[in-house]
Amino acid sequence: MTTTVSFTVDSPRGPRTVSVAYERTGSGEPLLLLHGIGHHHQAWDPVLPVLALERDVIAVDLPGFGVSPALPDGVPYDLGSVVPVLGAFCEALGVDLPHVAGNSLGGLLALELGREKLVRSVTALSPAGFWTEGERRYAFATLRAMRQGALAMPMPLVERLSRSAAGRAALTSTIYARPGRRSPEAVVSETVALREATGFHETLAVGRSVAFTDDVPGLPVTVAWGSRDRLLLRRQGIRAKHTIPGARLVRLPGCGHVPMNDDPALVARVVLDTSR
Repeated sequence: MTTTVSFTVDSPRGPRTVSVAYERTGSGEPLLLLHGIGHHHQAWDPVLPVLALERDVIAVDLPGFGVSPALPDGVPYDLGSVVPVLGAFCEALGVDLPHVAGNSLGGLLALELGREKLVRSVTALSPAGFWTEGERRYAFATLRAMRQGALAMPMPLVERLSRSAAGRAALTSTIYARPGRRSPEAVVSETVALREATGFHETLAVGRSVAFTDDVPGLPVTVAWGSRDRLLLRRQGIRAKHTIPGARLVRLPGCGHVPMNDDPALVARVVLDTSR
């Protein structure tokens, strides 16, 4: 069940109240799960049952995505603001130094949390920030097209397409290598999440200048990339390994940009291996 917590963060305009929605399940050491741009915490649903056997799993709707409200005025969507928000979120929950796993935007945030020493291990699945300028422009243009398509498509059409494997492929093949495995209900829900993501444009705007260039020493780091990632091409994983020499670089065969649905068992194993 989704719960919401509110807390105060500093901003250039003074203290601001931020609210974050999340789902918490399982027991063990805490594990924070962060989704990508335009998605929601349900992206992690395929791996939750396995992760929850060994971890106290906290799957987050990032501010401005899912059912989490937009960031308040005065709090931008850049890394320098969102990472402290996530730190304050953990503090509000009484969670100290969780493990973290993130996908895409969430992977970049996970690495930043690791660089700031706010977590005890990092698993980054196709993290943003290791692109060339051309690759970034391609990814952002694809994301904008996905968003425009989701906004333009009438909901009855989305619901009708979601009922067939071919329709689910038409809606989600950019992010999934095996879109037919996604349930009709999940496809409709994530299409709505993309349509209603209040933080989408501001996150893309600040992302134009983002590049992850620092090492993350002193804690376990895994960078994993789907072999069929069509959004952030897998060669970016090699750059990530050069940037973070101590990281374990893992290939996810047959997986797309959001690999949790394409191969839940493999993704769960990668996350748990990193957090042990």
